[in-house]
Amino acid sequence: MTNAISQLKTILQNADNIVFFGGAGVSTESGIPDYRSADGLYNTKYAYPPETMLSYSFFVRHTSEFYRFYRDKMLYPDAQPNKAHLALAGLEKRGKLKAVITQNIDALHSKAGSVNVLELHGSAYRNYCMDCKKQYPFETVIQSDDVPLCSCGGVIRPDVVMYEEGLDERVMEQAAQAIRDAEVLIVGGTSLSVYPAAGLIRYYRGGKLILINKSETPYDDYADLIIRENIGETLGAAVFTLPCNE
Repeated sequence: MTNAISQLKTILQNADNIVFFGGAGVSTESGIPDYRSADGLYNTKYAYPPETMLSYSFFVRHTSEFYRFYRDKMLYPDAQPNKAHLALAGLEKRGKLKAVITQNIDALHSKAGSVNVLELHGSAYRNYCMDCKKQYPFETVIQSDDVPLCSCGGVIRPDVVMYEEGLDERVMEQAAQAIRDAEVLIVGGTSLSVYPAAGLIRYYRGGKLILINKSETPYDDYADLIIRENIGETLGAAVFTLPCNE
């Protein structure tokens, strides 16, 4: 166990109000590519930039093309929770972790067993008809050959925040409150460059800001502990070795 992970373990062992804020890097160890690395989504070549194809206006005007891209590059039905997801779920079961705040839409935190998950950008596992609001499961979108349609004939859309859309104010308020109340804030797998989500970090008032990310972030100067290792291995090593009576 490295010195940094040993420090993290000590912090976790002595804390009772921990909040985790994570991004795409949390799920890369589950086989889901991130966005901005060399082989990430934003460095792939399409007729339109990913930001355009994932925008609400593109969805409305080119719904079929949107769904081809969305199914091909945004949905990973076989992905399973990795050590990071499982470690966080374990911390929550111990009563230490109060909330997981995620920018991901893959629902892997919930699959791992986490209960208090705040999904800033929605979830690919929730879908609804734009006309009658009937709810549809993930499988409806995956199994559709083209644009998934409701029994009423309306277009089914994923309950995710597209470009040009605002984040859910209720979820943002809950996330801000959780961070404001946190004793320890762990930020992992995110460059902290996507706003307004990244701005939530400014609400933190505690004395233990921990960054687990392979690259630098705008908040490095404010961190009490920085770890440049794989987040799954890091959290797994720290959490799974905590005393059982903690």
